[in-house]
Amino acid sequence: MEPLPQSILFCCDHNAVRSPMAEGIMKKLYGTGTYVQSAGVKNDLEIDGFCISVCQEIDVELSRHQSRSFDEMEQWGDDISSYDLVIALSPASQRQALELTRFFHLDVEYWPIMDPTGLGETRDAKLESYRQTRDQIIARLKERWGDPAA
Repeated sequence: MEPLPQSILFCCDHNAVRSPMAEGIMKKLYGTGTYVQSAGVKNDLEIDGFCISVCQEIDVELSRHQSRSFDEMEQWGDDISSYDLVIALSPASQRQALELTRFFHLDVEYWPIMDPTGLGETRDAKLESYRQTRDQIIARLKERWGDPAA
């Protein structure tokens, strides 16, 4: 297992499902020793209600999450070059992160996490898709940094 980096940025397409989930779960599992934020390629969606619900099931509070894009990050003075690690959860965010970090010595990892939006016909089926995404994120975090409870 590698030691936790000082700072991690999770990113996905809209910063409405996967990256806020990863940010919230990372903070819950590994505490505040690592600075964790998230961003999207675009900020055109609010945090997703199903995302909030399935994270509440594991005591992760996301209802106050404010979605933001890479551009907004920079406008707010949060420079991508200040992160030790960028974890992209979608192909588009991986491309954007690589583009934004090409002049910096910065690791960009790609984790192929399922996008649950648009999956499932019923509320229960939708929640099940979101749980799969949540559990994929938890599994990847533990695979990368070990079981936080251990």
